[in-house]
Amino acid sequence: MPSPQASRAPIRRRPRQGFIAALASISLIGPLAVHLFLPVMPEIKKAFGISAALVGVTFSVTLAVMACVTLIYGSLSDRYGRRPVLLTGLFLFTAGSAVSAIAWSVSTLVAGRILQALGAGCGVTLARVIARDAYGTDGLVKVIAYLTMAYTLGPMVSPLFGGVLIDAFGWRSVFWFAVLSGAAIATAAYVVLYETRPEDEIEPRPSGMLRNFAALFSRPRFVAFVLQTGFSSGTFFAMATAAPFLMKDYLGRSATEFGLYFLFFPIGYLLGNLLSVRLSQRVSIETMVLAGSLTAVTAVAFQSAMILGGILTPLIIFFPGFMISFAQGMALPNAQVGALRVLPRLSGTAAGIGVFFQMFLGAAFSQIFSMLADGTPLPLVITASAGALLTLLAGMTPLILRRRDDQRGTGRDAR
Repeated sequence: MPSPQASRAPIRRRPRQGFIAALASISLIGPLAVHLFLPVMPEIKKAFGISAALVGVTFSVTLAVMACVTLIYGSLSDRYGRRPVLLTGLFLFTAGSAVSAIAWSVSTLVAGRILQALGAGCGVTLARVIARDAYGTDGLVKVIAYLTMAYTLGPMVSPLFGGVLIDAFGWRSVFWFAVLSGAAIATAAYVVLYETRPEDEIEPRPSGMLRNFAALFSRPRFVAFVLQTGFSSGTFFAMATAAPFLMKDYLGRSATEFGLYFLFFPIGYLLGNLLSVRLSQRVSIETMVLAGSLTAVTAVAFQSAMILGGILTPLIIFFPGFMISFAQGMALPNAQVGALRVLPRLSGTAAGIGVFFQMFLGAAFSQIFSMLADGTPLPLVITASAGALLTLLAGMTPLILRRRDDQRGTGRDAR
């Protein structure tokens, strides 16, 4: 006789029409909170008569809060289900956007931004784990690659779109647009997305969050996968942080020229994701993660050699950046799937930890470059080289562990 808990458990079913589109829209919540705000910052400074440092707080607080709550969302979804936790996050994002839109002081704006970030943290984390539940692990690399491509479009168009809104309707229009977008995405999620947490992964007595973390971090494969995504993100953010300073201050190029060259980054990421989709289920995830790590190291080595040889042009900055982004697109979906497979019953927690490492190490390497910055390209060489070598170390570990397990006769299906 089934337990009461099991009788209430959701039944696994085929995703309905529009399911993947709804998941893709959830992935856009993060860019709506972060990148759409970038063109607002100068307007906030003028509107409230505050310093640039205080304006920076309204931006950095969002990243910090989002990084932390990704850990919580994943664990909560393992305990209470994906759908109620997701809808709660979307509601918080929409409410925070509304508070920001009507903010009458900087403190009110910061409060709205914190509330907005508390909700936005649900986006990437829960989109990944819901995709894993609904589509299974065999085709998950392809699904996550599509979701990542959708997510990448946000940073590409958000700053430009935000600038158009500000010029036409003022800075508050950006937040009203976020309100409308949040409400639309929440409605689509409510109508289209069903509870996907598998019945056989529901525990009668859910374990505590710290115990779940300990269970995952005791698995070397999991640690290697999340560190690979984190260090590769750190390498990218170090280069993305250095690029505007080197272009403007060192090479004397215009902001418009920088903006055009910057397109190398998202284009590389999109192409890497497309390659990941094409090779999904043909090449093992460990091999793809290692290939991406090797590509990143090669790109950084080439750039460092040119810079140390006294050669620095925009292409020396952005072509290696393109290759690093391409490497991320290759490795990231595979590393994410590898992390989710380690302990399927804790896939929500695993997704949250993975997103946290991406955001935390990305911010850390960006800050390290800023601390070392002296107006020369040398800090980029140091920071990017360290990130790339750590990426390679983490990226080669899953394949080594898999081959060891195969030799012992305990290997698992890498696909």
